[in-house]
Amino acid sequence: MGGVPEAHSGWTFLTNHARVLAAIAENSTVRIRDIAAHCRLTERSVQNIISDLEQGGYLTHTREGRSNVYRVAPHTPLRHPADKGTVADLLSVLAQHDSMRPQGE
Repeated sequence: MGGVPEAHSGWTFLTNHARVLAAIAENSTVRIRDIAAHCRLTERSVQNIISDLEQGGYLTHTREGRSNVYRVAPHTPLRHPADKGTVADLLSVLAQHDSMRPQGE
């Protein structure tokens, strides 16, 4: 197993919570280890973020065998008062961004 991912220096536009939520929205059966690798986080960090998102009502999960199946709550409003819209609005913007990204990035 890979250990701790390479750290990112500098600031970014998205929080780790948004990145994890987007990864789950893209694949409802994604493994924590795969989210961690994609988002460049530790598996423990991803577990904590998923717990935060579940406690906030942004997603739920069910066990199917040895795997989790996640369900995003798309109509849940974003948390910060300055952030207008819902989870679905945020994911839509992120999906548009990803569709415009050149292949292989």
